Amino acid sequence: MIRALFICSRNRLRSPTAERVFADWPDVETDSAGLAPDAEVRVSAEQLDWATLIFVMEKNQRSKLTRQYRAVLAGKRVICLDIPDDYAYMQPELVSLLQRKVPALLR
Repeated sequence: MIRALFICSRNRLRSPTAERVFADWPDVETDSAGLAPDAEVRVSAEQLDWATLIFVMEKNQRSKLTRQYRAVLAGKRVICLDIPDDYAYMQPELVSLLQRKVPALLR
């Protein structure tokens, strides 16, 4: 079972879209969170511990995540999808981009 955690800044657009897109995949559980103080769901050590695979949308998010949670991330794989904050929730272009970038990593 892969437990995929998708992280963006505010957990309002990109990461909840990714969570929803891959939620029904067999042998995959999904969750999402944000790094900003005003995120809908702020990332927690418990979520990071739960995850077997962690996706961030931008390089600066990987750096921020590593600074804040270095000990919890030991041995975890953090993948940057390089998806800018240019999309709305469930926007077809965002869904298409996620469907191109993520599936190979979930197999």
